[in-house]
Amino acid sequence: MSPELISILVLVVVFVIATTRSINMGALAFAAAFGVGTLVADLDADGIFAGFPGDLFVVLVGVTYLFAIARSNGTTDWLVHASVRLVRGRVALIPWVMFALTGALTAIGAVSPAAVAIVAPIALSFAARYGISPLLMGAMVVHGAQGGGFSPISIYGSIVNGIVEREKLPGNEVTLFLASLLANLVIAGVVFVVCGGLQLWRQDSMAKGAGDAPKGRGAAIDLRLPPRGRDQPQRSGTGPTTDPGTHPSPTTTATATRETAPAPTVPLTPPRIATLLSLVTLVIAVLVFDLDAGLTAITLAVLLSTAWPEDSKKAVGEIAWPTVLLICGVLTYVGVLDEMGTITWAGEGVGGIGVPLLAAVLLCYIGAIVSAFASSVGIMGALIPLAVPFLAQGEIGAVGMVAALAVSATVVDVSPFSTNGALVLAAAPDVDRERFFRQLMVYGGIVVAVVPAVVWLVLVVPGWG
Repeated sequence: MSPELISILVLVVVFVIATTRSINMGALAFAAAFGVGTLVADLDADGIFAGFPGDLFVVLVGVTYLFAIARSNGTTDWLVHASVRLVRGRVALIPWVMFALTGALTAIGAVSPAAVAIVAPIALSFAARYGISPLLMGAMVVHGAQGGGFSPISIYGSIVNGIVEREKLPGNEVTLFLASLLANLVIAGVVFVVCGGLQLWRQDSMAKGAGDAPKGRGAAIDLRLPPRGRDQPQRSGTGPTTDPGTHPSPTTTATATRETAPAPTVPLTPPRIATLLSLVTLVIAVLVFDLDAGLTAITLAVLLSTAWPEDSKKAVGEIAWPTVLLICGVLTYVGVLDEMGTITWAGEGVGGIGVPLLAAVLLCYIGAIVSAFASSVGIMGALIPLAVPFLAQGEIGAVGMVAALAVSATVVDVSPFSTNGALVLAAAPDVDRERFFRQLMVYGGIVVAVVPAVVWLVLVVPGWG
């Protein structure tokens, strides 16, 4: 048995054990990386740790640390309150606002994980507050980021178009952008319907038809915020709940008789003002000055902790350490696969198939599967050159094939093992993380199974380009 095949089988065993024995998959993956790297690939410790995602580790810790402080001092409550007022109380619009916001950020040049790191904690805090499915909100954020991710001035778009030019392939920047935008828009629409979006619209319509709210003021949801701390109900994130004596769920509020008096506003205290300025600073630092999101976030969190230690003393404990272990362990093992040539071995095996259309769909699937665990940009950089030999035969349209590879390799970033999926998992407050992890994994698996075949059928089979 070849070393490459052994490494793949070990990965399958890791998944099975983690699923059936409820062991942190990251810890298993570290052990597998040590065993396979040492016994099969003949790697030393430096070679094994070459795949450790140090940058992602800092991003996960820094962003969750900063937003743990924001939750502790009530800043996220203020942001949620402001968002509800912005859409005039219609909660069903919020997921689409988050989709558009992350799409706009990536379209103008933000790296996809940076945009998700900025938007996801706010979006998921809103979801927890109003009983929206965290899977719905997280998917809208990630698909929004990928929807705008291939504009001609975006990071992904510039990289892929550069690879196409370097390989002397026909290219079309507008087709690439629209293919990604439309694919993610359609997927977001499906997720919105399946995960309860229509129910949110119905609740908004019922509230609007009640006729008991002041004219011009949103009536779909109650804008009053619950008290912070131990009296706030914990939510699983799977639907609305009601905690007696605290605050009614959005479902209850949407169908009950409403108060005609406007809800009280959330005051802006000095810690909240400082936290809001920190969040703005994070956005400017990442988008304008191209600073690292993780290092910037952790620096801002330390400054806030120093100024208001009482508000942030619990924040370190709220960093998503199990998620950090899980993601870093799995990606370290994927790094071992890369070091021993398993990914290249699989790609070259597919590229050597004599049937171009079959090779095309298999490359799309390899891009989707590997990208669910590794860098989307890195996979595109490897797969597009592998497609050159059969693209040169003229039986496959280059423009459609490149677009299909790009969509397949990025739309799967909802996987909890990818950077964007990991950020969503880490940013979700008041959820059962194991259950949310399984939801993201199942959803990511569905995307991996379905989307490559669909984009192949739509973009490659007709021979575009």
